[in-house]
Amino acid sequence: MSGSPAAAVLDRNGLDALVKVLAAQGRTVVGPTVRDGAVVLSELASADELPFGWGTRVEAGQYRLVPREDGTAFTHTTGPQSWKSFLHPQREKLWSADRTADGRLNVTEERREQPSYAFLGVRPCDLRAIAVQDRVLTGGHYEDSGYGERRRGAFLIAAECTEPGATCFCVSMGGGPAADAGFDLALTEVADEAGHRFLVRTGSEAGAEVLALVPHRPADTGTRTAARGAVDSARDRMGRAMPPVDLRALMGASLTAERWDDVAERCLTCGNCTMVCPTCFCTTTEEVTDLTGDHAERWQHWDSCFDLDFSYLHGGPVRSSPRSRYRQWLTHKLSTWYDQFDSSGCVGCGRCIAWCPVGIDITVEATALHDELAARLNGRADEERPDDRGESRP
Repeated sequence: MSGSPAAAVLDRNGLDALVKVLAAQGRTVVGPTVRDGAVVLSELASADELPFGWGTRVEAGQYRLVPREDGTAFTHTTGPQSWKSFLHPQREKLWSADRTADGRLNVTEERREQPSYAFLGVRPCDLRAIAVQDRVLTGGHYEDSGYGERRRGAFLIAAECTEPGATCFCVSMGGGPAADAGFDLALTEVADEAGHRFLVRTGSEAGAEVLALVPHRPADTGTRTAARGAVDSARDRMGRAMPPVDLRALMGASLTAERWDDVAERCLTCGNCTMVCPTCFCTTTEEVTDLTGDHAERWQHWDSCFDLDFSYLHGGPVRSSPRSRYRQWLTHKLSTWYDQFDSSGCVGCGRCIAWCPVGIDITVEATALHDELAARLNGRADEERPDDRGESRP
């Protein structure tokens, strides 16, 4: 089938054909599937492994699988993993060193061939998160070469959101349930009286070439209308929202807020929020050696600003209290990220809310900081307001 249209319709068999075409091209297809009571990201051999008939129920500190009668595959919320698990893996070997017979060291850089990924079911919030990590890890003078290779070879298939979760707040972060850019193909799942199908749009030449190899039919008006209606409805049903203020300015003006003490009493500093966050990128390195001392390796692995040793300098950690570590994370995420990368570090996916073991809610904390700042400013204004004689109050 030549000349693939900009928009088409796939049925479930067409979706499975898409997976097989990508695999035949030598790509490792990764998508959502059900395992261990959650929707996780894993390598797929067939579209049948997608979570058809499963949705999720999320709240602060809560995540549950729930069955769905409509048999849909992409009406679940984001799970505990993000695509950074594949593009920016949790643990990666950088080099190894061996002592030769004459006592010299032979250092070998780890240069294994990177997989060519095809990501199926990337949410619009995660598309934005990938774009953020692109800027962080490849946009400066010192590119993360491993990330760059994996990212340049990745084929992205978005799945627009039609069922936002109770912890989703992407709209208030400037995003939304629609996929507007950054994809090769974009799917919108429709299940109504006309059947179960997927509207697919192309976003690149590579996407159009792949779609041309997959059985499909031209997009009809009914499917287009149903797809747009479902996405528009999702935009109006976000479960959470950030306060409609300049978050960058709010965080900068809240460094001494009393609210930090309140959240510090609840925060376990476990780092779950940073591990599930699709944009957190911090790493550290460690050297390991064998018992003989003749072989050593350097490994890079994820780190978290909630780790007490993360800010360790000679004499001790800079941020020794839970208050200071939580403040560092939230202020960086919503404010100082702009200074480094010209964007927010939050895309509103809600993972940090759902997977916090004590249910700390980033939107609640931002709102509380805003309310405290407003009360402080109003109190200052009352003190400076002239009395009836035109004199300032003491």
